[in-house]
Amino acid sequence: MNDDLKLSQNQPVWDLPAPFILDLTVDASVIDHYGHVNNAAYVSWLQDASWAHSNSIGLAIDQYRELNRAMVVHRHEINYLAPAFSQDQLQIATWVVMLENKLTLTRQFQIFRLEDQRCILRANTKFVCVELSSGKPRRMPELFIKGYSQLLVNNYSD
Repeated sequence: MNDDLKLSQNQPVWDLPAPFILDLTVDASVIDHYGHVNNAAYVSWLQDASWAHSNSIGLAIDQYRELNRAMVVHRHEINYLAPAFSQDQLQIATWVVMLENKLTLTRQFQIFRLEDQRCILRANTKFVCVELSSGKPRRMPELFIKGYSQLLVNNYSD
């Protein structure tokens, strides 16, 4: 067997190129009464990956506050494909797949369990830009548009 094939078998196969990846070990505190990760923990992890990705391009909470803007969740669509358990090693990947009308941003996510290279979750989240002081939808500031545009995955098709 050639080394390239071995390497690909030991790495997650992502749906899209160039993911932003957050590594995570499942903590026992997120295990529910069924013995696996509670669904609410996944939503929290998607948020963590989103913030880490934004922070990586210099869009942190301080910039959001300074510009009186926020990207808030409008809709989550989550497909739970397999459970995760305490101490599982996971990789959470995210991509910015759509910017619309300078008002909304859509992210795509995948979560892989490293032990068996199984994709355990796929999700999409649509965010809307709002003015922090009023809570009303507002166009993204130029800093957001420039920053998130550089993360946009080209040739995305849903």
